[in-house]
Amino acid sequence: MEVVQVLHMNGGVGEASYANNSLVQKKVISMTKPIREEAITKLYSTSFPTKLVIADLGCSSGPNTMLVVSEFIEIVSNICKKQGNQSPEFQVFFNDLPGNDFNTIFRSLPRVQEKLRKQMGGGGGPCFFTGVPGSFYGRLFPSKSVNIFHSSYSLQWLSQVPEGIESNKGNIYMASTSPPCVLKAYYQQFQTDFSVFLKCRSEELVAGGRMVLTFLGRRSDDPSSKECCYIWELLAMALNEMASEGIIEEKKVDSFNIPQYTPSPSEIKCEVMKEGSFGIDRIEVTEVNWNAYSDEFNGGDALQLQLQDGGYNVAQCMRAVAEPLLVSHFGEAIIDEVFNKYSKIVADRMAKEKTEFVNVTISLAKTG
Repeated sequence: MEVVQVLHMNGGVGEASYANNSLVQKKVISMTKPIREEAITKLYSTSFPTKLVIADLGCSSGPNTMLVVSEFIEIVSNICKKQGNQSPEFQVFFNDLPGNDFNTIFRSLPRVQEKLRKQMGGGGGPCFFTGVPGSFYGRLFPSKSVNIFHSSYSLQWLSQVPEGIESNKGNIYMASTSPPCVLKAYYQQFQTDFSVFLKCRSEELVAGGRMVLTFLGRRSDDPSSKECCYIWELLAMALNEMASEGIIEEKKVDSFNIPQYTPSPSEIKCEVMKEGSFGIDRIEVTEVNWNAYSDEFNGGDALQLQLQDGGYNVAQCMRAVAEPLLVSHFGEAIIDEVFNKYSKIVADRMAKEKTEFVNVTISLAKTG
């Protein structure tokens, strides 16, 4: 699997699109807002740049794409108003892999620009928006050209499926039944990728530049713990069920692995310290329910409805993320059946146990 070619969220605005199934990600962006506010305020208040360059890495498409950059622009504009300073010009870069639906982003720009103008009352600086296709596990920008990088729910994706994991049969990711060599291979791939990421960003950031990064991660020291692997184990159950029914070949399931690693805070911290270009301002762990709509329900019949709809909601969220990977390996014909089975499995598990994603957010400042 060539990850750079295949990995992207479902584009467009259809029923299975990322745009319509990314409420979990929106909640995480909302939860981590105080960390971003602190970072952009410190950045602007210590350097007062006349041009502020913001890059959102792994931007995807849909309503979430504009949330963070609009927030950064608004915060800086408000600081300028309070201090009587002229607002800087804003250059915003949206980065994702080449398969990303950049057209949906560009179509939304006039609406976003109009909203920003109203919010800033005409007092903000001009804003320029650019798409940058390419992997963030390599250089994307000229040296010392970016003031702040942001990334949310992207850096858990690896540059490739780790090598040497052929023994991970019956699993599609790290799992409780994965051999130790598989867990080690995943961790080593994360170490390699994240160290490259840090080196590239340190070269692209201006002196005193900042990064705020949110990973889908885990609290546990065990990389195969349920808090990070369970969601994929349940998808593996759906695929294995279809293999037992003869709908797909067992060897196709055995050769499919998700290119992802959900790190712990200590693992992230370790790589930052090893690379040496950044100081850590903050590192925080939060949780969000698998079913992003869970807060809208209360006991009784409503709870039963939540569990039933919750399975579908979670399956749709995961479909928006994983469908392109599955299609590239298994073909399109099985997709509806896979996620139909998956939604039932998820609904059953949600009725019996607490199901949450763990998020690790780190705020970094370039020290060199």
